[in-house]
Amino acid sequence: MVATGLSVWLHRQQRPQRYAFLKELLATQALSRDELLRKQRADRDAIVRFARDNTAYYGKRFAGSEAFEALPILTRADVVAHLNEMLAQGHDPATTPLGYTGGSTGKPLAFFYNDEKHELMRAGMMRSYMLSGWRPGQRILNFWGARQDTIHGGVFGSAVWDDFIAAEKTLPAHEIDAAKLRAWADFIQRYRPTLLQGYASILAALARFVSDKKLAMPPGLIGVYSTAELLTDDMRATIEQAFGCKVFNQYGSREIPNIACECRHGSMHVWTDMVWLESLESELLVTSLTNRLMPMIRYKNGDCGELLAGDCSCGLPFPLMTMGLCRSNDFIVAPNGRRLHPSFFNRLLYGRTEIVQYQFVQSQPGRVTLRLAGAALPESDAAAMRAAVAAEGLILEIEAVPEIERTISGKHRFVISRL
Repeated sequence: MVATGLSVWLHRQQRPQRYAFLKELLATQALSRDELLRKQRADRDAIVRFARDNTAYYGKRFAGSEAFEALPILTRADVVAHLNEMLAQGHDPATTPLGYTGGSTGKPLAFFYNDEKHELMRAGMMRSYMLSGWRPGQRILNFWGARQDTIHGGVFGSAVWDDFIAAEKTLPAHEIDAAKLRAWADFIQRYRPTLLQGYASILAALARFVSDKKLAMPPGLIGVYSTAELLTDDMRATIEQAFGCKVFNQYGSREIPNIACECRHGSMHVWTDMVWLESLESELLVTSLTNRLMPMIRYKNGDCGELLAGDCSCGLPFPLMTMGLCRSNDFIVAPNGRRLHPSFFNRLLYGRTEIVQYQFVQSQPGRVTLRLAGAALPESDAAAMRAAVAAEGLILEIEAVPEIERTISGKHRFVISRL
């Protein structure tokens, strides 16, 4: 094994832009809150000017608009309809690479990207890892459900030599079964990483296996980074118990990565040197402050959350937020037209560790189906759940299934409305 100092030096030579970005990002953490927010506002105004002056789409869309809060909201439909017009001048749509979202809503979204955007994304991820105490050169093991990310050219799809230098290894986790869980647990014991990272549901399934089999995990683990999916309190507790270290929740997307990350004190900090974040009636609007290839301004990404006042005792100057338990298309509709928040349904199964996976699905008005993988519910508990759902005007049907299929990007969705 290459010594840590040498491997870090080699990685710096291989990825100089990534480390330059990391240095800039870490420098903002020395700013005061006021200095940070002044910088954020200046960056926001600058990206609006750039977009208006350098893209056909925003040149027309922002004409006559002055106040930022009055600028039109960008939707997924807008991106689909005007993709080429959103590309900045000087770039050819025919030769600029396209990336795609994970398609958790069933419809992957295309966006333009380049090496600069990729390297900034990875630098932002490194900064998030450092909140755990991790430092470059210490091993990271990823469990990743999106096939497009684990092939060559994907986010985690690098050559063996690159993985060796970067001290980072990715295990494709497109499918889960007992044999894979055993193999992954064995690999953790051999590889002895400092951090684990992966989809929340994959990490939770692995954690349950580790606990059930009473497997000893390496003592050098200092953090588990959960991303891509809803992290419930039960999942967090299961993961922390199995691996003996703190879980750090991350928030971002493919089109706008590195939006927020949890610190050691459990607060979710917004990376205001990378994004401007708004919450309108709990629905989030995200503006990338760094993307001058394809600006995305006041983008309604379908996620829910709230901005919080106050500071965290960890000392970071970045402001706080809390994540909602849903995407906007995950609200269940009651017969009277009320939209029921997914948290209502998730809480019906809190503490039920015998349930391997679950999913509430609404395919027709007035009815919801609970799909369960794992042990069946006692009839008394099932009756109580039906009564709770009936109080909201809905009929609950419970269906036992061998497993619950994931989305095209390997994610697990807890609540789905197909109306």
